[in-house]
Amino acid sequence: MAQAAPSAEETFRDVFDALVAQVERVLLGKRRAVHLALVCLFAEGHLLIEDVPGVGKTSLAKALARATGGSWQRIQFTPDLLPSDVTGASIWNRNNSDFEFRPGPVFANIVLADEINRASPKTQSALLESMEERQVTVDARTHRLESPFMVIATQNPIELEGTYPLPEAQLDRFLMRLRIGYPDRDAELALLDSQGDTDIAPELLDQVADADTITMWSRRIARLHVAPEVRRYIVDIADATRRHRDLLLGASPRGALAIQRASRALAASIGRSYVVPDDVKTLAPIVLEHRLVLSPEAQMRGVETFEVVRGVLDSVPIPGTRAI
Repeated sequence: MAQAAPSAEETFRDVFDALVAQVERVLLGKRRAVHLALVCLFAEGHLLIEDVPGVGKTSLAKALARATGGSWQRIQFTPDLLPSDVTGASIWNRNNSDFEFRPGPVFANIVLADEINRASPKTQSALLESMEERQVTVDARTHRLESPFMVIATQNPIELEGTYPLPEAQLDRFLMRLRIGYPDRDAELALLDSQGDTDIAPELLDQVADADTITMWSRRIARLHVAPEVRRYIVDIADATRRHRDLLLGASPRGALAIQRASRALAASIGRSYVVPDDVKTLAPIVLEHRLVLSPEAQMRGVETFEVVRGVLDSVPIPGTRAI
């Protein structure tokens, strides 16, 4: 008897699991961070990693690019970095007596914006158009970026001297904010054991997908079923942040859309063809925390945004249940 063709969800899960397995060869003991980074990629979003040095932020970006067969570029953000150092510039070509566009490092599938808050606001803003519109405009000419396109930006939460905090408009462009954190004891021991001839560098990973495959699945995932009750649940969460007494700025409509996009990718990654409220509840803190602005009174009381989001999730009734 002929075997039935695998469903679209099963096929995607095979690809997703293969990517997780490859990236985990480099980022030991960080399955959750790897899983969420890939969810962000397939949701066509950008990732902000706020963590201390040495926990694998660069390795994650390189491993994602290698496993997906995409190109990658690293931009080290410094106070003297210019916008043209990010986007590229038009250079006079003496041979044909015309200006020629030289693409900057933003023209890659995976772009690592390392320590993004160390560059001036003018340079930070050079990424806004590329992150939102997937294009770069230089000298009134628009240049499209390849697909997939993902910015992985990093920030050091400890050393804040000489930095420029990202404005809310730019933070809102990031689909998720993650903290990789330190590995557990067993994972760190395995990391030490792997050093030497058997050390796995991102460049040595196997390519298990390509740009066309990533783009194709991203478009299919964007059509995954979200029931009206789940959509109302997302809107209720976003609305609750806008009315919260500890918040000066709640979630924007882009934040609600981001939860839906990420929830679709998360559901597909575990083999479902529909989104459930648990997907929304799992991702809401990662998607919303960096978009919220505490009121001055809340800051004086030492309130943290994760506490606010947790309180909102506890107060908003889950579809299918009744508030007590």
